[in-house]
This record gives sequence, C-alpha cells and structure tokens, in this order.
Amino acid sequence: MPRQTLEQIAANRARYLELKSAGAGHAPLVLPPPSPRDMARPSADSIILSESLPGGWYWTGVIRRRQVLRITNPGATPGVSLLAWNLADPSERYNHADTIKIQWTADLRKGRVLFSDMGRVLLSIVEDSCGRHDTVIGGSTPASVTRTYGPDSGVRNARDNFILAAGKHGLTQRDIPPCITFFAPASVSADGTFAFDASAVTPGDFVSLRAEMDLILAISNTPHPLAPKVEPAPVALTIHTAPAPATDDLCRTATAEAVRGFVNTDAYLSA
Repeated sequence: MPRQTLEQIAANRARYLELKSAGAGHAPLVLPPPSPRDMARPSADSIILSESLPGGWYWTGVIRRRQVLRITNPGATPGVSLLAWNLADPSERYNHADTIKIQWTADLRKGRVLFSDMGRVLLSIVEDSCGRHDTVIGGSTPASVTRTYGPDSGVRNARDNFILAAGKHGLTQRDIPPCITFFAPASVSADGTFAFDASAVTPGDFVSLRAEMDLILAISNTPHPLAPKVEPAPVALTIHTAPAPATDDLCRTATAEAVRGFVNTDAYLSA
C-alpha cells in the first residue's frame, strides 16, 4: 500500500475530528470524578470470589452477567492487564481499537465501557479511583521484560500469562487480542512518543467492572511494558453480585455510542 501524503493525512485527520465533534455533541452526560479510594467494599454476603493475585502471576475464570469484578491495587503495581471473551462464543472478544474509536477516546474511566469486536459491550467501568488505564500499548511481552529487567531475569510477562490462561479454556495464541492494562498512566505526545507517569500510580487504587454478558476473563499481574523496573506487588480480586442497572445507569446512558452498544448487547442476549 502506498504511503499517504501529508495532504491526505491532514484531510483524514480533519474528517476524524469532524466526526468526533459530531459524536461528542450527542453525549448527554458529563462523566463524574474518580471514585474515592476509601469507598466501601462489597458486603460480605454479596462476595462470590475473593483472591490475592501475586505479582507476576495470572488468574482466569468465568464471570456472569451483572456480576462485578473489583481489582484493588494496594501495592501500587504499575499495571494489571485484562482480556475478556464471550463465554458462549469465545470468537467474540475484547477489542481495544473499537473500544477507543466507538467512544472517541482512549481515556477509559468510570462511565466508559469495553467493547467487543462485534460492537457489543462486554464490561462497564462502574467505579474507578484511578482513571489512568492504557488500551493502546498493550501488556508486557518477553521482549519488553528483557529490555527492562535484562535477559534470564525469570520475570513473567502478560503475553505468556495470557497464553497459559487461554489454554485453560480451549483457546490458543490466535485467540489473544491486545489487552487493556489498568493502573497504567501511559500517554502519547504530538510526535508519537509514549511516556509513563509512574508517580500517578497510587496505593489503594481500584477499578470495578460490571460484566454485561457471561464472560471468560484473564488477568495478568505484570507491570506495563513502559513502567520502570519494579517488583510487582499482589493485587486483590473480588467478584460480587450487584443490583440490575437502573434505567439511568451511567455506563448505559453516558454516550450515544454506549446506548447503541447496549442495544446490540441486549438484542443478542434476548435472541
């Protein structure tokens, strides 16, 4: 494919900004500030699973529709990566590109949703004390670990953890898309340079994700590839029940794009 000229790039960017402006103009709600770090934990009688995930390791399992996964980061580990697949049809999976472009932003925080490659909503960010998550760069790999920690360090990485997790559900390396990494304040400058603000990773931050269909989840407690050399600390995983979302639920109504995503999701689940 021939490379685009500067004029073509400028024209494409102008069109993108035009469409983004039109989409943003239909957003009925302003997203709230981050959730307080001392927000009450789920009640004991609502908890289905409570585990500590050691640094470097992974967890995988099933979460049912309307259950909520809370990931708490007491040790300020700079990055916890996640993938999700539709339990009924794992060929449908988290799609980082659609999650960004459908919502016109890579700024994923409370009120945003995670889309599949079928235009349906897999997870909603219902609470979030951090607001700094990366779905552009992806999780750590053997190459990024070698770059940060040196050869033969024995440090685990998200890519290999996801391969192991996928295998437990009959999935293969081909089923592993780019992931989202929570507690990862990565940014990109105008010239395309990536940066990581380690000072923004705060002990006690958490994110709560509501499942919008039955899902397979894989979580890798491995630092973001741009994070400084650290020893990853354990994170806490809690799955708990929650009431059905109200008609004015933030995630279901925050943007016109989310509304359409839930129309697709609800139609699929009711078919």
